[in-house]
Amino acid sequence: MIRRRRGYLGLGSNVGDRLAHLKDAVAALPGHGVEVLASSSVYETEPVGPVAKQRDFLNACVRIVTELAPGQLLQACKEVERELGRRATGVRHGPREIDVDVLILDGVVHASGRLTVPHPSVLERRFVLIPLLELDPSLTLPDGRALGPALDGLPPGQEVRRAAPPLV
Repeated sequence: MIRRRRGYLGLGSNVGDRLAHLKDAVAALPGHGVEVLASSSVYETEPVGPVAKQRDFLNACVRIVTELAPGQLLQACKEVERELGRRATGVRHGPREIDVDVLILDGVVHASGRLTVPHPSVLERRFVLIPLLELDPSLTLPDGRALGPALDGLPPGQEVRRAAPPLV
């Protein structure tokens, strides 16, 4: 029996028409076996990571359901990124048309060379926690850690501003 899993993906863009890239990613996911159930609002956020000199991102999270296993879901996300113009040769954490990250997948704990679920930085990034908690204020990780207290415990910084309504 095939199991339908609920999960959450993070979307980000800071090149070109950022909002259009996010909407195009949401529209493309169903063609890869990923049904989008809901979207957070869209937030404008400062870049995080080693490449600080780049345009601010638009970010959102989507609640999904899929029959794909974790590795297959990652592959679907990478295919959507390629379809929307992301090049695999870009600078890691640098400017990009679209980023589609697997954040949480229905209680799954998975680690491979290409994918870790839950995403290892989910509790450290305000631009991920705020839209996730908008979708589900009581969201927890498989180990029981609640996302709300993680957000409350973050140090100042990582400005996140609501920029647009939900994508769906």
